[in-house]
Amino acid sequence: MCGIAGFIGFNNKILLAEQANIIQKHRGPDNQAVWYDEYISLAHQRLSIIDLSKAANQPMLKDDFVIIFNGEIKELRSTHLQGLPHITQSDTEVVLDMFIKYGEKCLDFFIGMFAFAIYNKSSHEVFLARDHFGIKPLFYTRTEQGFAFASELKTLLIVPDFNRTINIKSLTACLNYLWIPGNETMFENCYKLPPSHYLKINVNNHFEIHKYWELKENIISEKEDVLIKQLRKVIDESIKRHLISDVPVSAFLSGGLDSSLISVVAQKYNPKLSTYTIATANKDKRIEHMPPDEKFAKFLAKKLSFDYNEILIDSDIIKNLPLIVRSLDEPIGDPAAINTFLMCSALKAKGVKVVLSGMGADEVFFGYRKMKALLTAKKYKRYPGFIKKIVNFIVKNLPVKIIGKGLRLSRWSKKFLTFADLPLDEAYRMSYSYYSPEQLKKLLKNIHNNEVDNLIADHERIFNERYHEDIINQMCFTDINMFMVGLNLTYTDRASMAASVEVRVPYVDKDVISTGMGIPGEFKFRNKETKYILKKAARKYLPDEIIYRPKASFGAPIRSWISNDLKDYVDDLLSMENIKKRGYLNADYVKDIIEKDRAGKEDNAYRIYQLLTLELWFREFVDKTYPCYN
Repeated sequence: MCGIAGFIGFNNKILLAEQANIIQKHRGPDNQAVWYDEYISLAHQRLSIIDLSKAANQPMLKDDFVIIFNGEIKELRSTHLQGLPHITQSDTEVVLDMFIKYGEKCLDFFIGMFAFAIYNKSSHEVFLARDHFGIKPLFYTRTEQGFAFASELKTLLIVPDFNRTINIKSLTACLNYLWIPGNETMFENCYKLPPSHYLKINVNNHFEIHKYWELKENIISEKEDVLIKQLRKVIDESIKRHLISDVPVSAFLSGGLDSSLISVVAQKYNPKLSTYTIATANKDKRIEHMPPDEKFAKFLAKKLSFDYNEILIDSDIIKNLPLIVRSLDEPIGDPAAINTFLMCSALKAKGVKVVLSGMGADEVFFGYRKMKALLTAKKYKRYPGFIKKIVNFIVKNLPVKIIGKGLRLSRWSKKFLTFADLPLDEAYRMSYSYYSPEQLKKLLKNIHNNEVDNLIADHERIFNERYHEDIINQMCFTDINMFMVGLNLTYTDRASMAASVEVRVPYVDKDVISTGMGIPGEFKFRNKETKYILKKAARKYLPDEIIYRPKASFGAPIRSWISNDLKDYVDDLLSMENIKKRGYLNADYVKDIIEKDRAGKEDNAYRIYQLLTLELWFREFVDKTYPCYN
């Protein structure tokens, strides 16, 4: 895994490339290099994974082309490049050879994760591309001087005349979801290249963006045994591909279905596989009511003789939060990013460079509680009105915390009633929104109501784009395009690469997702069981104690932190004076959010954590004249 950056047309383009190598060094501590001509400068930071030799360093030149590449792709030499001479064993050279041979059509053959740029020295044309699901990041911006792109947003802040005007649409989204969906960033005129797209820039700095692939509705079969066999095949092949490396590959092991399945299949090909499990301090579990992941992980590791390693997450959150905010580039309010960073930092200290993650299975195979809750809401709508009134009265008056102990069922019940009576698309949006549209408008001082309406319209468009006759796959498709791309893959890449560790995601694979979304929804949720078909496929490898254990999220003890470690931090950063000075939010409403959380009347921990994140992001990315180099 690596970092890339390029600067076209700028007078100080060589200096910009050298600075990019400093800013993004954590993405590639093994080698940093710059290549340039009179038109462009290219910067590359290398984390050596495949072909560790100097010959595989980048930027890499061949014939009339220069490439900078971030990622890994499926091996193609034996099938598409037979007879062609090669000087390395790296997939960087494969990508370049495929582009020289097929042009933009090379993307039709790629399976993997990637973001790359290829420069034609003769025509001065630049070709940028990003993988099918946006596993690898690629930001770009254009100013009066030129065009710039990079693996990280903070790198683009050094571009002359970079526009730091806040994008209110993105601000609205990050408050509502805790992350930013789509292809915009927190700054106007700065964007992410969409997944499954490429961008071409000509000598006049005119650029065009094209989509090269899209997920199709295609039912594979309606026979359970056929689906199980096909699913096992593609998952096995994907995990085998993701184990290709010239350095050892480890695996995250939560003790849940997804990571356990990856670990046991990976062990088939790598008997010495090391696994790493998060353990949470007991003081944090009391408030958070977190499941004992380590108990299940230990059970499986002992049963299957894994090399088991446990990492205690007892974070100095005050110290780590500003670092995490800087690393994430965007105000992402999901504390799972902290877990990822701490886990990867511990892995780096042990000399681990590559680790497998079970991310993506919940989105593809219908694994989230919110998905099941929406189906429950469909039934709830048919209840008589007087029963709903009684339920609403009881739940409304339930506390979410008593004597410092969190009440999870109370939290879930309150959340359920925020969307239970809404139409399907609205209900699904509200299931992972942290404000109702009215509350969001109030938080934004009723100045940006149109942006709230646009956020609603964007979600409605995605939710209703596909699978109209299959509500289960409709939710899966929405989550792939919203939740997985906008949040999970985003924080995973940024937090892991901040620690110079590559996280590979075998479930987020072109073949696995195409197969998974070709499975009818009735096989994903059956007999009140989520991920039904994946669990059936996993029974070949895993014991029922793991497959059918209670669902657990990859979270952090955020409620404990907000109530204890971060309490004074909240009072300082989110004071009425600071909120009013910043100017975007309703200070009285922010104060009310904090007070109701402390009184145990509302579960506002995630809202407060995101507000903290947002203020820290402003201080790092807006208030500072120059970005902070890691």
